[in-house]
Amino acid sequence: MQLVAEGISKKVGPEQWLYDMTVAPRPGEVTVLLGATQAGKTSLMRIMAGLDVPSSGRVRVDGADVTGVPVRERNVAMVYQQFINYPSLKVANNIASPLKLRGEKNIDQRVREIAERLHIEMFLDRYPAELSGGQQQRVALARALAKGAPLMLLDEPLVNLDYKLREELREELTQLFAAGDSTVIYATTEPGEALLLGGYTAVLDRGELLQYGPTAEVFHSPKSLRVARAFSDPPMNLIKASVSAQGGVQLAGGGELAIRLPSGASSALTVGVRASALRETRREGDIVLAGQVELAEISGSDTFVHVSTAVGELVAQLVGVHYFELGMAIQLYLHPSHAYVFDDKDELLVAPQRRGGH
Repeated sequence: MQLVAEGISKKVGPEQWLYDMTVAPRPGEVTVLLGATQAGKTSLMRIMAGLDVPSSGRVRVDGADVTGVPVRERNVAMVYQQFINYPSLKVANNIASPLKLRGEKNIDQRVREIAERLHIEMFLDRYPAELSGGQQQRVALARALAKGAPLMLLDEPLVNLDYKLREELREELTQLFAAGDSTVIYATTEPGEALLLGGYTAVLDRGELLQYGPTAEVFHSPKSLRVARAFSDPPMNLIKASVSAQGGVQLAGGGELAIRLPSGASSALTVGVRASALRETRREGDIVLAGQVELAEISGSDTFVHVSTAVGELVAQLVGVHYFELGMAIQLYLHPSHAYVFDDKDELLVAPQRRGGH
């Protein structure tokens, strides 16, 4: 299915929920809508699904204008944050309902295959009310997958699941989407989820479409500071800077990055550094950022170290489990190829990260 949301905007009363935007997901691929709460992700998905009508713009499917065509007249599957199941049907029949509507054969086998993928095969004979919230959400996901609709919209479907199950299902869903023919629109607040799903990513913020393109390209080449903030978890380290006498980037508080700026760059700059770019080991070309440990947090297999330095408080994401004493001296290292430079006037990127560096 070729879906095009063209020139879409949405105004509710005096509030502008969506500003003029165009999104054309590639058929058979995943398009991630990435943004914080109230970025506009759900509003855009509801318009794509036919649940809402835009204030301006058109929704086209395979060239036909379907703006305003209700969802019941369109072959769409949608899963919300809040699970929706048929309470009077057991789990097996919930999953089987779209298969029965299509008159498919071997329904029991298909139901079990999908249930096993989502780790709910042991609940097939139960009613939704007998399940936990996370289990009910997996039932809703299973029913959407069983429908096999050419357009599948998933609005933060894993947000109510525990961390371990979220990690497992992300990988499962990536494989399921790759094996299917559906055009998948997937909304999330988590940059890591967007990177795992791959495909294309549309970054939204306060109703605006900031950037849209291949996920890896948007991650490595954010057009603006707003995009970089939305696509960084933990939040990107931001360091005030200026143009040095040599035409490089002088960090406020000390240290100079060997980055050649284009002519006409503003004198007031902000350097963005992702937490994963800061290291404890030195490599050729690095600058050193010395400081004291303010806090160390272990999350999964990574350690997040908050360090007070001359350029401000920085957060470093170190692979593995590390232990630090509060107040201890530490040196972090940064290679210029891992820094982004933004103009303070318009917050646009003036010097991108140079991939292929150390």
